[in-house]
Amino acid sequence: MNIKRKSFIRKSDSYKIGHWRQYPPGTTTIASFFESRGGVFPEVTFFGLQYILKRHFEGKVVTKKDIAEAKKYFKRHFGDASLFNEAGWRRIVEVHGGRLPLVIRALPEGTTVPTRNVLITVENTDPELPWLTNYAETILSQVWYPLTVGNAKPVHEKAH
Repeated sequence: MNIKRKSFIRKSDSYKIGHWRQYPPGTTTIASFFESRGGVFPEVTFFGLQYILKRHFEGKVVTKKDIAEAKKYFKRHFGDASLFNEAGWRRIVEVHGGRLPLVIRALPEGTTVPTRNVLITVENTDPELPWLTNYAETILSQVWYPLTVGNAKPVHEKAH
């Protein structure tokens, strides 16, 4: 079976494609964080990030071919080629060898902390690519599924 790999560029929410144009001129660094805002349980056990990092962020994740395909795709999707940050993605390939210039820090997997604590931080390391920090959020937010499932408490029936 030949399954086509979906490029990192296309693994984001549509509305983020044009965010790069919305940052104030001179912005060089964006730092973001993920936290568990709370809910039924007072604490959360952090789990699932390593799989996401290895699958989507490790190694060369952007190629010239990915850029060309994404440029065509987003032009069709939006009817406007100018929303796609071709120059930014080319910089990732040409300057960073297709690797994402991001620093992602997180709690060690398996750590239990009270809700409303930072679990993951993300920051760009290339001052010409501050938009990349929040572009990566769509994929990183996939950690909520294993985190939620891993924190579910069993429900036992009451004895009659």
